Amino acid sequence: MVANREIPSNWEVTRLTGALGAEVRGPDLTSASEQDAEAFKQLLCEHMVLFFPDQNITPEQHIALGRHFGKLEGHPHLKNPFTNGYPELFELAASHGGVADEWHTDITFQPEPALMSILHMVRCPETGGDTMWTNLCAAFDELSDPVRELCEGLSALHDAAPHNHPERMTVHPVVRVHPETGRKALYVNEHFTRRLIEMNATESESFLKYLTNWVTNPRFTVRYRWSEGTIAMWDNRCTQHFVLNDFDGERVIQRVTIMGDKPEGPGPRWQPWVRPGRLSATSRHDRQLHDYLTRQGQLAEAGE
Repeated sequence: MVANREIPSNWEVTRLTGALGAEVRGPDLTSASEQDAEAFKQLLCEHMVLFFPDQNITPEQHIALGRHFGKLEGHPHLKNPFTNGYPELFELAASHGGVADEWHTDITFQPEPALMSILHMVRCPETGGDTMWTNLCAAFDELSDPVRELCEGLSALHDAAPHNHPERMTVHPVVRVHPETGRKALYVNEHFTRRLIEMNATESESFLKYLTNWVTNPRFTVRYRWSEGTIAMWDNRCTQHFVLNDFDGERVIQRVTIMGDKPEGPGPRWQPWVRPGRLSATSRHDRQLHDYLTRQGQLAEAGE
């Protein structure tokens, strides 16, 4: 759990919506201390995503800021030609769109996904290119009792197919418990989540689509209009984000990713569902699930 620390009196914290998000003015991120980082962690537990305008940090300062929160890792798949010499820093330059315009939590296809991300808006277009975040804890809390109970008993297969690496996959609980706040979050996303493994393919497709649509309800979200030099920090354990692909002009971001812990949840209440026999006639996602369970040695438990 994060220890309660008094927020410095010269910091101005402005809540942006009822669901999540706060703008923070006052701290100097070019030379943030360990004490500052602890205060940021406390604010993240409350607001989930923080915005710090007018910072303009260097790559070295950006990396140093990220290291206050844990181990850094560059993007596992996307090449990074813009920041040679800074393997921990990922830069994405785009014009006329070309951004991650699907709701997602960063790199959930890994057994230990990203804990948090810190983004520097280096250049942004005059209009468009906003980013939205959604509160996955609120999304879980507002489900009906029967649906919450069902979700707590399910697991989901995530893969890196959007990065042309469908062989990279893992299974996470559909509901994960935040290790610092104890809140439950609905941990599925439209970008990386492929299957609910305790359901057959038809059931999974329908219910997963419902859940990934549900988390985008406007009352769970915040939309942020960028200005150059703004830094954003967000907690990947309880949020998803989405970039609006509606701009012309250069949009350059630099990001460091703090690696996280293994998602923990209430635990599955049923065995994985795998179609008996006729595997060649099943969908790609059925075969993907079968192959994953085979590698993990779980098919015997599933009755195969």
